[in-house]
Amino acid sequence: MERKDIENREDVSTLVHRFYEKVRADTEIGHFFNTTITDWPEHMEKLTDFWETNLFFVQKYRGNPLLVHAELDKDKGYTITDYHFGIWLRHWIATLDTYFIGPNTEKAKQRARNISVRMFITIFEQRKRDGVLDQSND
Repeated sequence: MERKDIENREDVSTLVHRFYEKVRADTEIGHFFNTTITDWPEHMEKLTDFWETNLFFVQKYRGNPLLVHAELDKDKGYTITDYHFGIWLRHWIATLDTYFIGPNTEKAKQRARNISVRMFITIFEQRKRDGVLDQSND
């Protein structure tokens, strides 16, 4: 496959599907996804909507991924760490570099970096609200 930039929903769908093939197979983070998501085709459509909205500002995605991931962390015993987000981001960038090249590809990398930081901060703040962090050093 010759690399080109991400130009449309079909490209976003390719990215999302190839990326989650890697994530689901990853021994360190795959379990977060494989034990949580019960309808993968529906989830892939939702993720395609999310990234299409992020990259092209179409109004397809509806939801609050920050809240969803904070709840997931709680359901998983507060075990999601920045290390896991690093693995997720490494797979995202590797998938982009394998299949795409160009300005929208670079935008997808930067947006993922920003999203991963915001998600982990949201998880951290939720842990504080839930009282599972030692706040004596705050």
